[in-house]
Amino acid sequence: MEGTGSRSGSSSSVVADWSLVFWTLCSVILPVLITLWCSFQRSRRQVLIRDIFRKSKHDWHYTYLFGQPSYCCVCAEHILRGAFCNCCGLRVSEACLKKADQLFLCKEIMMRSNGAHSSMPHHWIRGNVPLCSCCMICTQQCGTQPKLCDYRCVWCQYTVHDECMMDCLKTEECTFGEFRDLIIPPYYLSTINQMRKDKRTNYEKVVPYCRKHWMPVIILANTRSGNNMGETLLGEFKILLNPVQVFDLSKIAPAKALQLCTLLPCNAVRVLVCGGDGTVGWVLDAIDEMKIKGQERYIPQVAILPLGTGNDLSNTLGWGAGYAGEVPVEQILQNVMEADGIKLDRWKVQVTNKGYYNLRKPKVFTMNNYFSIGPDALMALNFHAHREKTPSLFSSRIINKAVYFFYGTKDCLVQECKDLNKKVELELDGERIELPNLEGIIVLNIGYWGGGCRLWEGMGDEPYPLARHDDGLLEVVGVHGSFHCAQIQVKLANPVRLGQAHTVRLILKSSKMPMQVDGEPWAQGPCTVTITHKTHALMLYHSGEQTDDDASSVSEQDHVREQTDEDV
Repeated sequence: MEGTGSRSGSSSSVVADWSLVFWTLCSVILPVLITLWCSFQRSRRQVLIRDIFRKSKHDWHYTYLFGQPSYCCVCAEHILRGAFCNCCGLRVSEACLKKADQLFLCKEIMMRSNGAHSSMPHHWIRGNVPLCSCCMICTQQCGTQPKLCDYRCVWCQYTVHDECMMDCLKTEECTFGEFRDLIIPPYYLSTINQMRKDKRTNYEKVVPYCRKHWMPVIILANTRSGNNMGETLLGEFKILLNPVQVFDLSKIAPAKALQLCTLLPCNAVRVLVCGGDGTVGWVLDAIDEMKIKGQERYIPQVAILPLGTGNDLSNTLGWGAGYAGEVPVEQILQNVMEADGIKLDRWKVQVTNKGYYNLRKPKVFTMNNYFSIGPDALMALNFHAHREKTPSLFSSRIINKAVYFFYGTKDCLVQECKDLNKKVELELDGERIELPNLEGIIVLNIGYWGGGCRLWEGMGDEPYPLARHDDGLLEVVGVHGSFHCAQIQVKLANPVRLGQAHTVRLILKSSKMPMQVDGEPWAQGPCTVTITHKTHALMLYHSGEQTDDDASSVSEQDHVREQTDEDV
């Protein structure tokens, strides 16, 4: 009996062990299988959605969570995820995507017109109106009810209650709303194209060409700049403007995008560059190409929405040190409309190698901000090399500045650029300058440097003329090292002022040193660097972002704008 009891006890324990193993395997394998099945279904759904997007006339973008209460424009059901059109603002569920394409037209970027004085009716979209909007008929708030209700015109952005919508409104002429002076109407480009085919050039008879205050704006956004806000901005600008005015610089080059200016009024177009100082330089180079092609009369004025890391040019022109979504897109367009025209000096930087390397063609750069040799160029070079290896890590302005800080701290200990004064010779307007003990030399065209520091003016009561970006003069300063640069940025020290000049010549006699032009760094051997004036760029100055440091130069900026207005 005892043997039988022991055998039954051992068999029950074996069963219990196998049961534990079975449930353990189930608890591990089952979640994995469910995850794989969900992943398969999700990838399959994404393939189907991408196929619909590719064939659609709408600019669909998929989101897993809408940022505000949303209702499907087809079935009127409340939806948490689905697709939205970046151009007209339609929102639909996955199941209704195909039907939405059949039922609703997107914004027409071009349309046939019956003559020079064309007009177009409102293009109404039902539901998902902004909560802060008011009805154009009764002036009461729209979009307050938890359902698909009320209408919004995709051009003028006016909203109307369901009960206020009358037959006359459906056929009423659209005025394009608050930004009528910035929008290119869909009938305009088709009219101009037809006139070109007919070899007619009297564009001034075409509305809104003949309107006095029409200043169409072109948006050029770099979706890879700084904090990666370009993608969001593209969609917001497409909703407010004609999508044909909005360009993604990761898909189309500025030179090609700017050819739109040749179809618009002379000296009236404004360009808003959304990106860092490098993106602005890229656009200004494309504008210089227009001058070479003989298109001077179509040259636009350039405003900046700073999305980069440093944004010193943007800061100098009053557009701020960095944009993080704190200002509505509507206000940005208003700022562009109200901005004043000024000039910006652009400089030619020619680097001629010495010795055996002199047989090579000289390097030629165009400078808008500054040229430097020494510790700040070394930081830029290290940052650039790190970003080339792992670009995905540099998607935040804060991370970018942290990396700069790391390399600056490292150079404080290593001092790779010491005794620069023994390795270089400096000439300002042909006059040799005796250099003190330095590690770096910076040649400035604009007031700001290093992410918001006014380098030339410095601190203290010692009088120095303010740095100007339109006077044909360069300011040249020296720094003692990375730690000195940090002290200057927190206003604990002044740079070594070496002078102002119309032409700067720097001779690197020996060794290899880091150099940079507007944040584009490289390592350079013995050479001669010559900086001479190249041309002027037409920019837009926004006084609303003026800092305390700029307050003393208000009168000078006003004087510059008056001179520019007279020249234009």
